[in-house]
Amino acid sequence: MTDEVNLDIERESRTGLSEAVFSEGKSDTQLLDICDALKTHNKDMLFTRLTPAQFNLIEEAHPGFLSYDPVSRTASSLRTANAERSSRNNAPNGSPATVAIVSGGSSDVPIASEAKKTLEYYGVNSLMISDVGVAGLWRLTERLQDIQNHKVVICIAGMDAALPTVLGGLISSALIAVPTSVGYGMAEGGETALRSLLVSCAPGISVVNIDNGYGAACAAIRILNQIS
Repeated sequence: MTDEVNLDIERESRTGLSEAVFSEGKSDTQLLDICDALKTHNKDMLFTRLTPAQFNLIEEAHPGFLSYDPVSRTASSLRTANAERSSRNNAPNGSPATVAIVSGGSSDVPIASEAKKTLEYYGVNSLMISDVGVAGLWRLTERLQDIQNHKVVICIAGMDAALPTVLGGLISSALIAVPTSVGYGMAEGGETALRSLLVSCAPGISVVNIDNGYGAACAAIRILNQIS
């Protein structure tokens, strides 16, 4: 065990959100030390931006310890049963979804999946609605009733990120926008989408950082915790 890992084990009791492991940039030793600490404290934790190679490293050292989703690049330990996770937010498995995750294009699915997996970790059910970008507006209007039935909507879009602004003028749900790095040239790795959302003319839209599906899900959980 090195002195480079100091987990905040009690964070969830303070904020309602446990510490997550941002895996990108972490060394093999750091990741293995984190897993050792989790086992010592009998705790589970969400890993984000975990590459297949990093997962394979952990799986070799701790077989069966993590369940990994390669699309969202998230993982969590198997120690906690889904029913226990659901009880954190009084949302039993099988209960209606309280969050809709709406994305503009198929290229946004990894970010949408990160949001969904984060919500699942906290026992929050969600509905994924993909590929309803404004270039074919009928795709959005066909699903509008499904979307507005949810208390919180996470809306994910790249390029000019017009989708959250359009949706913000059509529904009353709490709306969290996620700009993505999808797009050519002047999309500038999502910076154009971020700027577009920050100057959106639809009032009341919250905006998280580029490609931050995890952060959007955490914002949704904070809102739901206050509602409940």
